[in-house]
Amino acid sequence: MATSASSKLNKAVKQQYMSLPQGGKVQAMYIWIDGSGEGLRCKTRTLDSEPKTIEELPEWNFDGSSTYQSEGSNSDMYLIPAAMFRDPFRKDPNKLVLCEVLKYNRKPAETNLRLTCKTIMSMVENNHPWFGMEQEYTLLGTDGHPFGWPSNGFPGPQGPYYCGVGADKAYGRDIVEAHYRACLYAGVQICGTNAEVMPAQWEFQVGPCEGINMGDHLWVARFILHRVCEDFGVVVSFDPKPIPGNWNGAGCHTNFSTKEMREDGGLKVIEEAIERLSKRHRYHIRAYDPKGGLDNARRLTGRHETSSIDEFSAGVANRGASIRIPRSVGQDKKGYFEDRRPSANCDPYAVTEALVRTCLLKEEGAEPTDYSK
Repeated sequence: MATSASSKLNKAVKQQYMSLPQGGKVQAMYIWIDGSGEGLRCKTRTLDSEPKTIEELPEWNFDGSSTYQSEGSNSDMYLIPAAMFRDPFRKDPNKLVLCEVLKYNRKPAETNLRLTCKTIMSMVENNHPWFGMEQEYTLLGTDGHPFGWPSNGFPGPQGPYYCGVGADKAYGRDIVEAHYRACLYAGVQICGTNAEVMPAQWEFQVGPCEGINMGDHLWVARFILHRVCEDFGVVVSFDPKPIPGNWNGAGCHTNFSTKEMREDGGLKVIEEAIERLSKRHRYHIRAYDPKGGLDNARRLTGRHETSSIDEFSAGVANRGASIRIPRSVGQDKKGYFEDRRPSANCDPYAVTEALVRTCLLKEEGAEPTDYSK
């Protein structure tokens, strides 16, 4: 299987340098979403002291013409620090800094969906919206071939791999364990992980997170996974259907609840929210992958534990439905529901914003309401 040349460099030599003192300085790695709406970019600057709050971090800039975000004649873009985490690669006191991107005129870049999401979340903060997102992904070699699969052919059919144990069932667990521990160190609200149905496919869960924190924590967890895979010389794919045919796709099931849903009698509120979602299916499908539904069309076929992209459905413990109410929620008459439609490469800011708009702000119709007017 093809792995990167960088992964074959002597890591012990690198460690000699990484253990050197930093002279009281701090390295801050600024991270942002590029013009594809899926890719992440990063660069590092030196700070004179360890920042304690996001306000202590300076704005920065970058060349947007090299990230699909501007043209060369007017290419400076602004990086606005939005969330700060501990750096699990360089370790304390160094930081990972998730940033919003503004254009030359200080307006949000097209793929800066955080700004609107934050506005919408501030409108419903008294409802205390909680989210938990289940991020599925596939490990690939640098040649695009799934990690651990035979070079000519396929592994055995699906069945033994989900939550599997053993060298013939779990492909790439070292990466999963390294990512989990790195997220815990960073302060990401990672809450679990498991092997998925297709071999070389895994999932991690982030949450519960309230409001804007959901998007922040999931994007940083994705960044950390890309970096861990880089160290191991492999590639992580969030493509919703990486292997065509009789193999499961990859989603990002999103669990959602409000304060009312979590209280006694909350099932009625959940059912009302699902009723509103049923009338706005096309709007949500457009918001649930970066290509307006085109990526998800390959995944949401009604097979392989998915619903059909063309129809809305809901049910208790039904993994073939658009919305699943967990059996325990049906019994307790309160809790949360799971929207199974978001794709693995979705933007969590878009997904969480859409849920709040429909379920809490009670929007209707095919387009989001503009509250700035």
